[in-house]
Amino acid sequence: MLDDRAKLLLKALVERYIADGQPVGSRTLSKASGLELSPATIRNVMSDLEELGLIVSPHTSAGRIPTARGYRLFVDTMLTAQRSPGSIESMVAQQTLTPDQPQKVISNAAHMLSSLSHYVGVVMAPRRSSVFKHIEFLRLSERRLLVIIVSPEGDVQNRVIFTETDYTGSQLIEAANFLNSHYAGLDIDSVRERLKTEVEALRGEIAALMQAAVQVGSEAIESRDEVVISGERNLLTVSDFSSDMGSLRKLFDLFEQKAQLIRLLDVSSRAEGVRIYIGGESQVVPFQELSVVTAPYEVDGQVVGTLGVIGPTRMPYDRMIQIVDITSKLVSTALSYSK
Repeated sequence: MLDDRAKLLLKALVERYIADGQPVGSRTLSKASGLELSPATIRNVMSDLEELGLIVSPHTSAGRIPTARGYRLFVDTMLTAQRSPGSIESMVAQQTLTPDQPQKVISNAAHMLSSLSHYVGVVMAPRRSSVFKHIEFLRLSERRLLVIIVSPEGDVQNRVIFTETDYTGSQLIEAANFLNSHYAGLDIDSVRERLKTEVEALRGEIAALMQAAVQVGSEAIESRDEVVISGERNLLTVSDFSSDMGSLRKLFDLFEQKAQLIRLLDVSSRAEGVRIYIGGESQVVPFQELSVVTAPYEVDGQVVGTLGVIGPTRMPYDRMIQIVDITSKLVSTALSYSK
């Protein structure tokens, strides 16, 4: 347990380090905290904080910087989200998410998070339904077709297929009409099973076309990216990373593989409100210099995904919390209207 004086000094140290990026010495801390304490007293308190694992002295510097544990205590007990009058709201309003195709809303949200935070924006896309609402075939050239599949949520998937038969326009319309009238609203697997028993009622070439469409629809759903990432290059300008090529390489591997990000965002989707994950305190965030601020978003009151900002542990958490919170509400609204 820390006394009030130690808490105030830790809060001042973390805020000063976030602002300047330089180890904080006792003289700087005395001014930043507003406490009239002797340098010796401040050094004693800093020594206690260091023993508790809340701050550490990097290299031979006389100053101290927060540890993951220090950031966690700061975030959980000392952080006050100071709302600058309407500034973040007005910045977000300039990038309003227009209800449109869900995939476009997700992509725009990732870009918005990156643009407002100057870090990396990530959005876990809603789990896409395997149900189709409408299908169309478009002839591109001989034995080459475009299959257009629309989901109940308004998602549009386009896939090119190559066929053994060169279908006429009327045959393509016949196949699409049959699928739309008999199978719309069913999931792809159910359509595949029913086609196996019902193809006898159709001409052979039309049945083959529909089976190819079902296969490509299934592949389109399975192959989608589950996480949309924007702004990775922003980390190149963050001094905490730019001086260490090894760390940068690991970070870009994280974005490339996505598996760890999916696990992290999946954990976040089961929590209410904004959550902060600080690197080094658990296996959830794999790098000590990294923090992730996340929030779930909803469609019609049901949590369907998570979004967030990835940046250095030395990030302005109060600002990131507001950006992530407001964006999650905008995404929830846009997706509910786009249904």
